[in-house]
Amino acid sequence: MAHRAFRATLRQWVEAEVAPFVDEWDEAGAFPRELYGKASEIGLLRLGFPEEYGGIEGTDLFHMIVATEELARAGSGGLIASLMSHGIGAPPIAALGSDEMKARVLPGILAGEKISALGITEPSGGSDVANLKTTARREGEHYVVNGEKVFITSGMRADYLTTAVRTGGKGFGGLSLLLIEMASEGVTRTPLKKMGWWMSDTAAIHFADVKVPAENLIGPENAGFLGIVRNFNGERIALAAGANAFARVALEEAIAWARQRVTFGKRLADHQVIRHKIVDMAQRITATQAMLENLAWRVEQGDAPIAEICMLKNQATTTMEFCAREAMQILGGAGYMRGVKTERIYREVRVNAIGGGSEEIMRDLAARQLGL
Repeated sequence: MAHRAFRATLRQWVEAEVAPFVDEWDEAGAFPRELYGKASEIGLLRLGFPEEYGGIEGTDLFHMIVATEELARAGSGGLIASLMSHGIGAPPIAALGSDEMKARVLPGILAGEKISALGITEPSGGSDVANLKTTARREGEHYVVNGEKVFITSGMRADYLTTAVRTGGKGFGGLSLLLIEMASEGVTRTPLKKMGWWMSDTAAIHFADVKVPAENLIGPENAGFLGIVRNFNGERIALAAGANAFARVALEEAIAWARQRVTFGKRLADHQVIRHKIVDMAQRITATQAMLENLAWRVEQGDAPIAEICMLKNQATTTMEFCAREAMQILGGAGYMRGVKTERIYREVRVNAIGGGSEEIMRDLAARQLGL
């Protein structure tokens, strides 16, 4: 699939099926479930998954970057987070699940009929995966799961939750991945209200003696951490692509406003201080985009530049924060009103800086990779 052709198709789809409704969906706190099926029809949900299960093979990280950039044009991170939650929930299934499991669950997910999510974070900690406390005890042909997950994207309406559980001792070596069918007895979900990402449903999930068939084990028992870390590089590149794309949306909105808003007898764009703000925004976005595309290319060549990917995520989220702030200053009171993309982007800065590994954790991981 050619990148430019995919971008053109997706741009038309976003303009027709998403952009006109974003404000309405955000205020409602959800988008229609039918959108998953529509996203599948244009190939969006199927990118990178095996053809035998309904996926589209022969794609690369640049297709993911294109998809993220075009979805971001609507100005809603919550849309991307929830619509694309299968992008973190389903890859472990495709990579490590049994043939029976893949045939059973992937076609429905990729067709947009079923929703997949990832359950890692717990009330006691997020990025500290080695110390997660949700347990899965083997009893005959089932695992019995007890524990809690929190801040789970698509958690309220997910059909499948790829869940990190403790099946062994302490540390990374005792972790496994289980596919939990969310209609199972003993699963309860509580919706969470958030600062941003309003249309992305987010849940706290409680497991009370939930029986999960043993065949729903993803990969070997007590080797789940490998399945978790497989997601990290791709997820962080995707988060960086999204953050920089939102920075660009804020820039474009600020430029459009500066060209037509008149103060003290001249356009905002004719004030030197405003022109300098815009150039500073564009400079950071351009530098971040270059770093993003360079690292995506290196990953496609088989490299694993973990330190640089951590730094990329921070570069992108700090760029988003800077541009959201500067765009808000240029827009003034208009930028503080709901229905303006910059207002929503400004509210969503922090979740990007925290999700997928906080800026502080990214710095520490990068430092360790650099031998410090």
